[in-house]
Amino acid sequence: MSAMTKKAKNFKKSKGGLYLSIGSTAFGAISVAKQAKLARQESDTLRLVDAAVSAAAIVTGLAILYRELKRLGDDDVLLG
Repeated sequence: MSAMTKKAKNFKKSKGGLYLSIGSTAFGAISVAKQAKLARQESDTLRLVDAAVSAAAIVTGLAILYRELKRLGDDDVLLG
């Protein structure tokens, strides 16, 4: 394993990496909100269901990332 690959894997488990993942996942919520709005305007039930499932996936992903962040910060007094 090269040094760059090892560094990238360690970044994924760092607080900075988790914050970046949370931000990019939350940014995906904007796309889902637009999709849901368009589906409601067009009365497209299938697209509305797709948006709801995507929103559930985003919420679940954020919850998992938040849990990982809390695990990293167990020794940190400010994170709780």
